[in-house]
Amino acid sequence: MRGRLNIWQVVGSIMFMIVQVIASLYLPNITADIVNNGIAKGQTGYIVTAGMKMIFVSVLTVLASICNVFLASQASQGLGRNLRSDLFRKVLFFSHDEFDAFDTSSLTTRTTNDVMQIQNVIVMMLRMMIMAPILLVGAGFMAYQKNAAMTKIFIVVIPALVIVVGTVMYFAVPLFKAMQKKTDRLNLIFREGLTGVRVIRAFRQDDFEQNRFKGANDNYTNNAIKVYTIVAMMVPFITLIMSGTNIGITWLGSHYIANQSMQVGNLIAFMTYAMQILMSFMILSLIFVLIPRASASAARINEVLDKQSQIDTVAKPAKIKGEASLEFNDVNFRYLGAEKLALSNINFDMKKGQTLAIIGGTGSGKSTLINLIPRFYDSETGTVRINGTDVKALNTEDINHQVSLVPQEAVLFKGTIRSNMLYGRDDATDDDIWHALDIAQATEFVDDLDAKVEQGGDNFSGGQKQRLAIARALVKNASIYVFDDSFSALDFKTDLNLRTALKADPKINQSVVVIVGQRVSTVADADQILVLDNGKMVGLGTHQELKENNKTYQEIIESQIKGGK
Repeated sequence: MRGRLNIWQVVGSIMFMIVQVIASLYLPNITADIVNNGIAKGQTGYIVTAGMKMIFVSVLTVLASICNVFLASQASQGLGRNLRSDLFRKVLFFSHDEFDAFDTSSLTTRTTNDVMQIQNVIVMMLRMMIMAPILLVGAGFMAYQKNAAMTKIFIVVIPALVIVVGTVMYFAVPLFKAMQKKTDRLNLIFREGLTGVRVIRAFRQDDFEQNRFKGANDNYTNNAIKVYTIVAMMVPFITLIMSGTNIGITWLGSHYIANQSMQVGNLIAFMTYAMQILMSFMILSLIFVLIPRASASAARINEVLDKQSQIDTVAKPAKIKGEASLEFNDVNFRYLGAEKLALSNINFDMKKGQTLAIIGGTGSGKSTLINLIPRFYDSETGTVRINGTDVKALNTEDINHQVSLVPQEAVLFKGTIRSNMLYGRDDATDDDIWHALDIAQATEFVDDLDAKVEQGGDNFSGGQKQRLAIARALVKNASIYVFDDSFSALDFKTDLNLRTALKADPKINQSVVVIVGQRVSTVADADQILVLDNGKMVGLGTHQELKENNKTYQEIIESQIKGGK
């Protein structure tokens, strides 16, 4: 809550709550006076005067309660808003290693359901948790004033309540904690079912997925039924205790009234204070049942917020200066927890206007290598330099301004073509967008920048999505353009036209272009081709040089072009 909860809303809520409690404690006293001094003595005038006072205090109670609820809701909802914003911001700056620590469904649950649990407890705290002990003490003091001897009944009642509530909490709290993990599992299966619906249908796994979801859903449902049944059992027991308390107070009070040691009005007030005491205790018990679940949610939220990024985004960053360049110097990298290096001894140096192509077999480390450029990961040893500056001396925001990346999987966002293009550069003009679309060979199917884009770009083919993703990257003014196997969904003619347009563009010629490709035709015209095999750099040179002297590159050519021609 630190720094995310509005302290003035909290203070205001507590002040109005105190006013509400004081007024609530005063009302039974007025009732006693009306009975003792008005009804018993036939003083109609006193009844009217005391009645007007009661109305005033009641209205004050209602107004204080409304203000308390309003400020408590504002404080809790503001906390939820700030928590969600901070979680989202934190996740945006995660490195890939940090993402690997939390799956997507868990992050979704933490940002929604877990935050909601915190909000619920905060509003309950400001509404009832603070009110209940004050009301408990105040009602106990007022009841003692009315008849000290009768307060002994609470010696029996309160331990009985403690036993009931303690038993419920003992069985319910572990089940409440388990519900969050079961929610994670439910969200995971539901999300996989939605995103993979085409694969599920293609392989006719509808029944399997339905049964998988049904298992998780039933597991969550049974847990919820069990825990809420246990909690619900507390209500009849507490009602029984409260009813028994009323009977005991009435029985004892009747003897005191018969002995003329207690007035009727005081008995009525004592019963009201007794109910306030028991209700306060019940409210506290219900809140203590909710707190463990909120505590589990808070711990899950803090796991994300307290996650220390391996890539420091704030510590004394340098600024990127100079002409576009990209250099890898003796770079080694391994994934977290891996024994074997994913990349070993990578060296190359590219200058402005040059194109580097990276080729190799599946799993050779091509995507791993380019993930080091935008600093999704940091190298274990060696140096990666952008425009002559070590990326470890830069923050990710500065790097992202200089590196434009097209990932393997084309990702489009729901909206329009224009809104997707503006992800590349938010101040891009329509002419800039059309120019990028033209280079990406996308103008043949785009005739309106306001054309609708469905979630994930599902209203476009794979090749169309790929070209739109390439156009979005080209809209950006960057020092380095990285295409991670981005031409694989394109036919040979479109591939050739796109690469030709890239070479002819003046803006691109002021940058370094990195192309990861599977096809020899895609990489053949690059200034330098880097050949990878099992994470090792086994060749670097032009197409002709590698074709003549590099065995791995020759094997790739042989596998794609008959006879190596």
